[in-house]
Amino acid sequence: MLLDTSGLLCFLHKNEPKHLTAVNLIAETKGVFLTHNYVLAELIALSLVRGFPQARLLPYMLEMLNNPKIKIVWVDEHLHQEAIELLLSRQDKTYSLCDAVSFVLMRKYELSMALTTDKHFEQEGFIRLLTPET
Repeated sequence: MLLDTSGLLCFLHKNEPKHLTAVNLIAETKGVFLTHNYVLAELIALSLVRGFPQARLLPYMLEMLNNPKIKIVWVDEHLHQEAIELLLSRQDKTYSLCDAVSFVLMRKYELSMALTTDKHFEQEGFIRLLTPET
């Protein structure tokens, strides 16, 4: 499962509507989670905007970096370029660069599910685990 920005925020912040669902999904999932450093950068910005205390967020970020159950891919020039190429091929969509990196990685690692509230994952053919119905 890919850990996306919105899914991690739901997991961390009790005030997010999908908090309990995110907590349960992470607790029930076996194996290693995948994310990337663009998600982590985006998570800091989104958390601050949503009022999540930085004093709680930053230690959690360090925990993620050292957690053996979380594989963090560090975006290099090649991966960044692949994501830009995906964006160029999907100009009818409003995907972010962070989304595009996630999509490239999900295909590379053969993942179908993402812990996210972002409808763009469904538009790209993946399973969004945090939907309005869940």
